[in-house]
Amino acid sequence: MPHYSMIIIWSEEDSCYLVHLPDFPFQQFHTHGDTYEEAAKHGQEVINSYLEIYREEGKSLPQPKNSLQLLQAA
Repeated sequence: MPHYSMIIIWSEEDSCYLVHLPDFPFQQFHTHGDTYEEAAKHGQEVINSYLEIYREEGKSLPQPKNSLQLLQAA
């Protein structure tokens, strides 16, 4: 199974950690958490949900970006 990246940042404005999933670019932030660990857990849950939806709809899974691609997109 492919390994997908997640970017977790602290948001002063929202007072929580925001999770961006660059391999699923259809929205800026996908979930959040009050702690880094909670945000990471929620991020993995969202990835699992997306993968299930892709499979149910018969869509090809997105190709994970490599580190260089992630840095260039930032």
